[in-house]
Parts: sequence; structure tokens; C-alpha cells
Amino acid sequence: MELTINGNCPLFHYSISTSLFLALMKKLISLSIFGIAFGYLEAVVVVYIRRILPEDGWRMVHNLPGLLQFLSCQKILFIEQTREVSTIVILACVAILSGTKLRERLAYFLWIFAFWDIFYYIFLKLWLGWPESLFTLDILFLIPAPWIAPVLLPIICSLLMMGVAVYLLKTR
Repeated sequence: MELTINGNCPLFHYSISTSLFLALMKKLISLSIFGIAFGYLEAVVVVYIRRILPEDGWRMVHNLPGLLQFLSCQKILFIEQTREVSTIVILACVAILSGTKLRERLAYFLWIFAFWDIFYYIFLKLWLGWPESLFTLDILFLIPAPWIAPVLLPIICSLLMMGVAVYLLKTR
């Protein structure tokens, strides 16, 4: 089956039965919904944390030692690190359960991760009005060490992960 856009540009150019294609689309839609819901859940956690803890600590993104000290003093650094590990484990488990081959499982993990990450920022913007722009610095991860970058970076990475996921599924 060859699917095209506007009759000119092949989206998928390989043989696949209509039933297999529809099953793949159903799976990707379901995984997308999971990623969106999980992004919402993660954003809600951040909303709660920001409302509970003193606001001045969250302004320390530019001062990494100060930020780590703030998180340690609030006794949440380890909790946040283990929450991040748990997030990756949950995403990986869903991907493993969704695919049968390593290539599919990797594609599904990248797909879910991308939706989770993009919608995490969308929901933070809706709930907190943050980030102010795509160039606002954020703490992306605290494992294995803090990663700080503009919000635009994880969005670009997520879009690339979606592209890689489609490529992996296309060439399976």
C-alpha cells in the first residue's frame, strides 16, 4: 500500500496491508493518548511542587549549586530523581508491552516520550503560564546529573524522536 499526500508526496512507500496499517495507526494513536495523559500527570506534579515549595528556589535555574542546595534542603532532590527514573521505567514498560521486536519497542518508546515531553510543556503553559518563551531555561532532568537548557531543546528533540520512531516503524 502506498499512502500519499496531495497525490505527489509518498508518506509511506512500502508494502503493507490495509489491516496492518490500520492496526499500527490505532496503536500510535493509543500511545499518543497515553503520552499526552502522562505529560498532563507530570505537569500536575510540577504545579503541586511549585505551590508547596518557596517560589524563590525555582528562580535558581541559572545557579546550579544553589538550586541543588535548595532541592536538598527541601528534601526533594532524591524524590525528584527517583520520580524521573520511575517516569522512564513506566514509558519503557508501555513501549515493551506495545511491541514485539526491539526495533518496534524502541520506536514506541521514542514516540511516547516525545508526546509526553511536548505535552508536559503545553500543560505547564496552560496551568502556570510557564515557560514564558521557548528560550526559557528549564531543568530537563536531574539524572544522572542536572540538565539545564532552553525549553526549545526538548521540543526539537521530541520532534526528532517522532521522526526516528516513524522511520523505525517504516523500515521494520
